[in-house]
Amino acid sequence: MVAVRAQTADEVVNKYIDALGGKAVLSSVKTLYVEASVEVMGTELSSIISVVSGKGYKNESDFNGTKITQVVTDKGGWSFNPMVGQTAPAALTDEQVKAAQPQLQIGGALVDYAGKGYKVELIGKDTAMGGEYKIKLTGPTGLEATYYINAKTYLMDKEVDKVSAQGQEVEVTNTYSDYKKTDVGFMVPGTRQVVVPQYTLNITAKKIEVNKTIDPAIFDMPK
Repeated sequence: MVAVRAQTADEVVNKYIDALGGKAVLSSVKTLYVEASVEVMGTELSSIISVVSGKGYKNESDFNGTKITQVVTDKGGWSFNPMVGQTAPAALTDEQVKAAQPQLQIGGALVDYAGKGYKVELIGKDTAMGGEYKIKLTGPTGLEATYYINAKTYLMDKEVDKVSAQGQEVEVTNTYSDYKKTDVGFMVPGTRQVVVPQYTLNITAKKIEVNKTIDPAIFDMPK
C-alpha cells in the first residue's frame, strides 16, 4: 500500500508514455506498419497491420491463401472473413466499431487519455513479474480496460479489455513482451499473446516500420 500511495495514476501514465519514447516521439508517429506471423490452434498464418494515427486501422491475415480483413476508422468499420461464410465485406456494428477504435491510437488509449474523454484510476500494485501498477481506464463509449504497467520498465506487460460481443460481456487479454525500439525511438512490443474465450493467438512481429506512407484508400470498404 505504501508503494501504491507513492504514485498517482497520472504519474504512472506519464512514466509509461516516457517509456514508449516520450510525448514528442509519440506525436511524431503518424503511421505504424507491422508484418507478423500468427500462431492459432497449431496453425501459422501471416498478418499485416496498418495504422494511420487517429484515422484508420487495418488488419489483413492470410490463412493458406484466404484473406481475412478487419478495418476500423474514426467514422466506422468493416470486415470480410470468407472462413465464416461471408461472401462480401460487411459493415461493423456500432458496438464493434466502439470496441475496436482504441486501436487507432498509436501508443494506446492511455496516451492523451483525458483529451479523448477517458478517465484513469490507480487500483493497486501486483507483485507478479517484479511488480506491476494496475491502471483502470473507462471511457464515454463504455470502454473498460485494466492495464498492468511494469514497475521497473514502465512498459505495458498486459491489457485486459471488457468488450461486448453478441450481447454478452467478455474479456480479451493482451500480453506484451520483447519490446523493440524503432528508428524514431518509439517502443513497440515484438510479441503479443491475445486470449479470447474461444482461442489464443500468439503474434510475433517480423517487420516494423514507423511513418511509412499508407494510402488512406486501404481503409475503404470494397463495393
